[in-house]
Amino acid sequence: MNYQKLINFNIKELRLQHHLTQEEFSEKIGLSIQGLSNIERNRYQPTAETIDRICSTFEITPAQLLITPAKTNEDVIKNIVTLLANCKPKKLKQIYDIITVMLR
Repeated sequence: MNYQKLINFNIKELRLQHHLTQEEFSEKIGLSIQGLSNIERNRYQPTAETIDRICSTFEITPAQLLITPAKTNEDVIKNIVTLLANCKPKKLKQIYDIITVMLR
């Protein structure tokens, strides 16, 4: 898997999900429009600092930028595991309880 491409793809998807132009998104994360464009076109990789600003701004974890678009059940399960890996025990227990109820 090409993680660099995946991160760049997910950054663009995040922008589109929030209905932001490249100009609006780049302003929010403190990056030039050209810099964002280069990331979205997979010409450059975002720095760790840029990833931190994106995650802070949109209240996500860096792991969420590594989630693959879910095409199969296996993809969905991998994405769930990725998200759960960063959960605190109390929150993980709550999620478990919810899943248990839903599957009954």
